[in-house]
Amino acid sequence: MVMGDLVVEVDVAVVGGGPGGYSAAFRCAELGLETVVVDSGKRLGGACLWEGCIPSKALLHVAALIEDAERARDLGVDFGEPRVALDPLRKWKDERVVGRLARGLAALAKTRGVEVIGGRAVFESSRELRVEGEEPQKVRFKHAIVATGSAPAALPGLALASDRVMDSTAALELADIPERLLVIGGGYIGLELGQVYAALGSAVTLVEMTDGLLPGVDRALVQPLARRCEKLFDKIRLGTKVTSLAEKGSAIEARFDGGDDGVFDRVLVAVGRRPASAGLGLENTRVNPDARSFITVDDRCRTADRAIYAVGDVTGEPMLAHRAMRQGKVAAEVIGGRPSAFDNVVVPAVVFTDPEVAWCGLTEFEAARAGRAVRVAKREWAAAGRALTLGRTDGLTKLIADPDSGRVLGVGIVGPGAGELIAEGALAVEAALTVEDLAATIHTHPTLSETLMEAAESLLRQGG
Repeated sequence: MVMGDLVVEVDVAVVGGGPGGYSAAFRCAELGLETVVVDSGKRLGGACLWEGCIPSKALLHVAALIEDAERARDLGVDFGEPRVALDPLRKWKDERVVGRLARGLAALAKTRGVEVIGGRAVFESSRELRVEGEEPQKVRFKHAIVATGSAPAALPGLALASDRVMDSTAALELADIPERLLVIGGGYIGLELGQVYAALGSAVTLVEMTDGLLPGVDRALVQPLARRCEKLFDKIRLGTKVTSLAEKGSAIEARFDGGDDGVFDRVLVAVGRRPASAGLGLENTRVNPDARSFITVDDRCRTADRAIYAVGDVTGEPMLAHRAMRQGKVAAEVIGGRPSAFDNVVVPAVVFTDPEVAWCGLTEFEAARAGRAVRVAKREWAAAGRALTLGRTDGLTKLIADPDSGRVLGVGIVGPGAGELIAEGALAVEAALTVEDLAATIHTHPTLSETLMEAAESLLRQGG
């Protein structure tokens, strides 16, 4: 690395320190490439660590503890009413969870020789970045990887400058526990954070413009979650739009398209995320974001500019950290001259609600829409021994298979631990395993994983 007149010359400049960015940087370093990460906060982890996946899952764990204590009454165990102290809860989340992981990433970067530069990166050409901030400098590179991620999307036409209107980042700060909370959006962010606040004591009203929660997800998987949310939330309004938000003293008045209104102490806007591709100076390169501001890449994560790669949320759906991490490694290996491609068959998805919902591969709806014949098996957890011992029979395991070859095409799971169980389904689809492979694999007993084996056995019986 050569320093002179505040110019850094490297093999690879990674723009953004999130999961895709640090995965790419670490792999580049392993391959002997001189690498820097330019991040506006001069930190690794990105939105996932600091204001997304990790803090939200920490709070969901707390919510699960509260809910488990409530369920324990049915088993004859009463812990009494929970008392939530926000200061120690915030401290645990920020210092012992987020902080510890952040320190670990910083140590890894130091060990691998990856420098993290603080500031906003702007491309001046296909070979040079300008870093704006407290220590302005330039970075000249042979290759760059854009890994700037995404940001919470705003609600069109409902902009209201009020601390009482939160996006997911603000909601995770836990400024207080509002008595009445309006959640706009029935996707995974709205449901996860809605359940957190409901467990902590808020009366939650959730509004979703479509006719069901988790739009686009298999209805059979959503059903148990919907039933749980009906018990947890004060009200769920489907097929409803919020037409206006107005601050009224110490509250927010919301009007709905049905003509009625409601008053809330806080509002959480959870209507999705948008790519963070603006303001990067991409117009000074040959990179051309599409109409939705996503950067188009090929299976080697290359953009239209052969010196510049892109990974993660900024490249499109699904906006998931594990997809970004895999893409980051692929980009690094391609730059390093290795034969690598993002040719994965599936990217599993998980909604960390109670119950969890997870899926991968082909869904029954997608097969029907494409006119593709499939065989489907469902294994209700009501007859699963482990589910009964946990007092959680509200789960379901679903298997989609090719009728001719028996190949596993898709897996869906709803229930506690679905996020862990889906890994076997993803492996089955990725490795082109057959239903017979799953059925013949000995699963430990009693476990929830047995439901995958039993669903496979059910498909074999269907075939005679």
